[in-house]
Amino acid sequence: MIKFGTGGWRAVIGDEFTKANIQLLAKALSDKMKAENMAEEGIVIGYDRRFLAKEAMQWAGRVFAAEGITAYLINKSSPTPLIMFYVMKHEFPYGMMITASHNPAIYNGIKVFTAGGRDANEEQTKEIEEYIDRLSPEDVKEMEYDEAVEAGLIREIYPLNEYLDDIIAAVNMEAIRGCGLKVVLDPLYGVSETSLSTILLTARCEVITIHDRHDTLFGGKLPSPSVATLRPLQNAVIDNRADIGIATDGDADRIGVIDDTGRFLHPNDILVLLYYYLVRYKGWEGPVVRNIATTHMLDKVAEKFGQKCYEVPVGFKHISSKMYATGAIIGGESSGGLTVRGHINGKDGIYAAALLAEMIAVTGKKLSDIYKEIEEECGSIFMEERDYKFTQEKKEQMHKLLMEDKQLPKLPFEVEKVSYLDGSKVYFKNGGWVVGRFSGTEPLIRVFCEMPNLEDAKKVCEIYEEFLGLK
Repeated sequence: MIKFGTGGWRAVIGDEFTKANIQLLAKALSDKMKAENMAEEGIVIGYDRRFLAKEAMQWAGRVFAAEGITAYLINKSSPTPLIMFYVMKHEFPYGMMITASHNPAIYNGIKVFTAGGRDANEEQTKEIEEYIDRLSPEDVKEMEYDEAVEAGLIREIYPLNEYLDDIIAAVNMEAIRGCGLKVVLDPLYGVSETSLSTILLTARCEVITIHDRHDTLFGGKLPSPSVATLRPLQNAVIDNRADIGIATDGDADRIGVIDDTGRFLHPNDILVLLYYYLVRYKGWEGPVVRNIATTHMLDKVAEKFGQKCYEVPVGFKHISSKMYATGAIIGGESSGGLTVRGHINGKDGIYAAALLAEMIAVTGKKLSDIYKEIEEECGSIFMEERDYKFTQEKKEQMHKLLMEDKQLPKLPFEVEKVSYLDGSKVYFKNGGWVVGRFSGTEPLIRVFCEMPNLEDAKKVCEIYEEFLGLK
């Protein structure tokens, strides 16, 4: 029953996310580490604020200890990027994070990281699944927690300062100190508050925080920074006349932003702003990487500065591997995850937030003004995106239609090409595009369309709704 998607293994708590399955996965990874002669190097494991997350970390740690593998457990709820950083910095072969990221509160899950702090790729997660398939519950052994601690097979650590110092060293803190930024933070009841407030207060920002208490139900909303969830942050930015509002998802690897005017900045906009800032104001050179559902505005910015934009399937493991292969300076996705060359090999909402603060300070311009500058230089493009739930029967019908029969609806724009890299993506000759793909983390089909004007983007989405029988 344990199957990895684009963002690790995720399941409903008490259904498939159970102690037995968590320990089965830990046993499988233990066997894999032994087969690869990596057992002596140990594993680092962290957890976020979700229900049963700390217990799940300890259940997994007890299995590794029983297998003679030292488990370094981060003993306070922490951001996912911290675990990725620690795996990379201290050269662990593997790491694990107990989180379901931005999924609803009834979910929990496990992300697996490999050498360099990278998301485990499809080949690696398939191997873990194969190890799981060979096991029975009787194969799983565990050591008592206190006994494992006493034996040195479980070691409790909290390396937050090391992670924060790395970000502080990478960001122009002097510039931020000199401009007196006012920032509103919204961790969405997740794990970013300590990290973000520490960085921003060190840079002498005025910081106002909302939704910072521990709530495993995330205030009854998705722990995902979106238009729907960030209305309180919008109000707080306007009421306090703040320079920026910053939100993160439940495990702080994704970011959401409200600009100085109170406008929600789509993750696409954030990516475009940061890429433009790095090449235009910091003088960096290099390509950008995006997934198939992320804005082609990045292509326009890259072309403006004589660079290239690379397209990959959804899943941050594809972003990070392509960045590594091409020397790209930034990579990201329309769901809010991004990373920058020289930092960790995965998405980090905390580092992205610090870099946005630097951008405002260095340019001396408000976010709204910087984006206007980009549009004046590179033009505009508009995106419409829609999510739809389905039954298993409906999924099979849609999958056959899109991916097996490779059918397309009748479209009012001239088609340049069609790609099946991840879902079905149509590229129009006018520079627009539309993609229909199944989520790898939730039972949803997503339709994204980007066109030179918003009305056309909405029109194409409606055509797909009718074509797929989703109305």
